[in-house]
Amino acid sequence: MINGNVSHWWEQIGTPTPRPELPGNLTADVAIVGAGYTGLWTAYYLKQARPELKVVVVEQRHVGYGASGRNGGWLTSAITGGREQYEKTHGRDAAERFQRAMNETVDEVIRVTEVEGIDADIKKGGEFNVAYTVAQEKRIREFAAAEQQWKYTDLQLLEAPEAQAKINVANTRAAVWHPHSARIQPAKLAKGLAEACERLGVEIYENTRVVEVAPHKLVTTHGTVSAQYVVRATEGFTANLKGLHRLWLPMNSSLIATEPLSADVWDELNWSKGEVLGDWAHVYMYAQRTGDDRIAIGGRGVPYKYGSKTDTDGQTSERTVETLSEIMHRFFPSTKGAAIDHVWSGVLGVPRDWAATVGLDEQTGIAWGGGYVGTGVTSTNLAGRTIADLILGNRSELTTLPWVNHRVRKWELEPLRWIATKGMYAAYGVADKSELNGRPTTSPIAKIANVISGR
Repeated sequence: MINGNVSHWWEQIGTPTPRPELPGNLTADVAIVGAGYTGLWTAYYLKQARPELKVVVVEQRHVGYGASGRNGGWLTSAITGGREQYEKTHGRDAAERFQRAMNETVDEVIRVTEVEGIDADIKKGGEFNVAYTVAQEKRIREFAAAEQQWKYTDLQLLEAPEAQAKINVANTRAAVWHPHSARIQPAKLAKGLAEACERLGVEIYENTRVVEVAPHKLVTTHGTVSAQYVVRATEGFTANLKGLHRLWLPMNSSLIATEPLSADVWDELNWSKGEVLGDWAHVYMYAQRTGDDRIAIGGRGVPYKYGSKTDTDGQTSERTVETLSEIMHRFFPSTKGAAIDHVWSGVLGVPRDWAATVGLDEQTGIAWGGGYVGTGVTSTNLAGRTIADLILGNRSELTTLPWVNHRVRKWELEPLRWIATKGMYAAYGVADKSELNGRPTTSPIAKIANVISGR
């Protein structure tokens, strides 16, 4: 079993050939820090719209080294933080426009991969979430009833027999499904998108650490990039930048990937249409059937490291491997004999209100996108298109969406945020255990954890 080494996704296709380091001081029209999805999509749409622009991307390690090359491969239309908070601040119509934009973004990502010849193992089978305890069933039915009051959700509530005919999860009580999701191979998308950007003339410099994002410049270990606009596309690594230590909490998430499973196992699981799979636990899991017939399943391992320390090469504890394996075996008993080929972890950015944001400060020239909390495969594309419109001065449907220029207070000082985060996930774990042992309603411990988390 490989532990770390970035991710299974990169192990499968090989770490990219190193690109040049920043050669010294440069001047550009737009300078972007971070060669993950946010930075690459922003560069891509800027050059599509204005080929004459000089766009420079600076990356500390290599393209797709962070969450973009480590995530669970969920190209899904879910809105980070939910629609309800945007309804409160901007009205129902704005929240529903946001949902429609996310639905359309799933198809936009697929369109670009087809146009650019990027084979990212994409298969659009929708998002399937299952309830397997009495308390989860109650929550999922309440959720389905509420979702069906919104436009553009297209959600279906599935009773147990219909749900198990779609994906045969043991002990299923009910499930929900919607069509606006697809499975992807994350590293293939990052690699292909970077190459598409370079064909358009984007300059990507790797192994160059940005130490400060300042008005109209990126200060790096190899020189300064001066530009009319700079874009902070650092997501979970934002805490490493000067003055931004408490902006977004770097949350760790871990995955395991099995060996390729036999046709007999897949026949038993009924999992064949590219659905991404989740559950209705408080400490939820997420999974996909990979293009080469593995199960990749993820969840929170050690969710937060004291002092906002960020992950490096994805090393993961044995206990996390055991926990994720137990979840998989509970869902799919026939996988108990399957070997685990790879385990890894990554870091994502969590704002204090758990809501993603994009924006531009015209005075400083600093634009940003991030705080996706697990929806980044899709949200990054919408962010990239929106940031491009903001920089180019285009007032579009995207620039009026309610997450634009959304700001939130910083996380608490240590040790408060470590105590809160550790306590929150411990409480969710206790709640899940009590529900798994038969508690018929949502544990009050989980409700308290929701208040602590700010969700």
